[in-house]
Amino acid sequence: MKVGAGWREQWADMRLTAGQLIRGEARVFGTAAACALVALAGQARAEQSGALSLESSGAATGAADLPAKRLELRGVEETIDAASEQKRKLEGDIATLRADRERLNQTLLDATRRLQDAERRAGEIEQRLDSLKTKEQAIVESLDSRRALIGEVLMALQRMGRRPPPALLAKPEDVLQAIRATMALGAVLPRMREETRALQADLTELVGLREGIEAEQSRLAREKNDLSVQRARLAPMIDQRQEALSQAQVTLDAESERARRLASKATSLKDLIQGMEAESEAARRGAEAARKADAAREAADAALSREQRAKALAAPFKDAARLAPAAAFSDLKSRLPLPASGPILRRFGAPDGFGGAEKGLSIGAPEKAVVVAPCDGWIAFSGPYRSYGQLLIINAGAGYYVVLAGMSRMSVNVGQFVLAGEPVAIMGDGAARTAATVAIGAKQPILYVEFRKDGTAIDSSPWWAKSDIRKVGG
Repeated sequence: MKVGAGWREQWADMRLTAGQLIRGEARVFGTAAACALVALAGQARAEQSGALSLESSGAATGAADLPAKRLELRGVEETIDAASEQKRKLEGDIATLRADRERLNQTLLDATRRLQDAERRAGEIEQRLDSLKTKEQAIVESLDSRRALIGEVLMALQRMGRRPPPALLAKPEDVLQAIRATMALGAVLPRMREETRALQADLTELVGLREGIEAEQSRLAREKNDLSVQRARLAPMIDQRQEALSQAQVTLDAESERARRLASKATSLKDLIQGMEAESEAARRGAEAARKADAAREAADAALSREQRAKALAAPFKDAARLAPAAAFSDLKSRLPLPASGPILRRFGAPDGFGGAEKGLSIGAPEKAVVVAPCDGWIAFSGPYRSYGQLLIINAGAGYYVVLAGMSRMSVNVGQFVLAGEPVAIMGDGAARTAATVAIGAKQPILYVEFRKDGTAIDSSPWWAKSDIRKVGG
């Protein structure tokens, strides 16, 4: 995928309007414009009717006023035509902005998907390398342990070459010595043959393993180079997206400071969510948008037949320009993508090492891995929180929240609507000690994922796409 200057120019052109369109304000704007135009048209028609009425009563007003009224009527008609043309232009602009947003969102999602695929392939190669190196070490240790025996066999073969057994016909008096030598060889040669074959097989396998290791290392180097390229391409896309969405940096800074203050006071994730939605204007707007989206979707679902609803649920993430979840969170079981590549180290309900049970999922993510939103939703919190490290909370609607923790850098703001599969954060290098890394004792970065319903942690396993679970070996 190439990201050229044209892409950046499109982002720059949309900076003044993309934020409004993403929050749904474009619809309000379009509705308000339409209402204003309708009112203007009504007023014009009223004036037109008045003018016609005055024209019909020319005896009362005088024939001299008739040209002026006709001129006024013509002006009103021109105003109506101009208003209609402006309305059509506004509708066209809104449709163009929606199409641009859909195209740019799709570009961002595709780039993120390529990056995650590259991270997954690099992880698989590293696992194969570890397996090959383990086999190589086992063969080397086996050869080392048999070093003495191999030396004895080689020495025996060398002595036999220097002092071969006597020929029976050459010296009949040496028959006893020849018989003894033959018996000795009969006992030693089969064992020597087995050892020689085993040695040959081990050496052949060792050579093959080392060639395989070299090939996998070359493949890994290429994948890491591709990772670097993909990350370099994705970073400016994320920055441009945030720049287009951030209309007032002062307001954003104030929201971030309020989030930090609330995080320091909250004693639990439930308190944190409630505090953010009570005191943060951006989080409150996101919660209200989620409630309105739930109500609108319920009304729309009620009007659909069972077949129509099944068809709508078949592709809930198809529209890249959507401004609200296309399906209820409870209807998305077996459909959500995992937020990062890597093996699942701990699952919901497993012992947490402190006498309790795990409330979420722990994924061993690669260093600097991209983290994506597993579902559509509004950002309810983004920032550091206690021992969780960098914490992200997504309001998925209907009382469902998705918690992501352990990241190094966030790339979304409170109140922002995100799409499933959209990049929201970056993992670190494992140096930061979060609660998840301490509990597992891992040196690599650990992404902690937790689903909550009405303030209570729930098992997330029914929601993950089966294909993603197979990829990570879960």
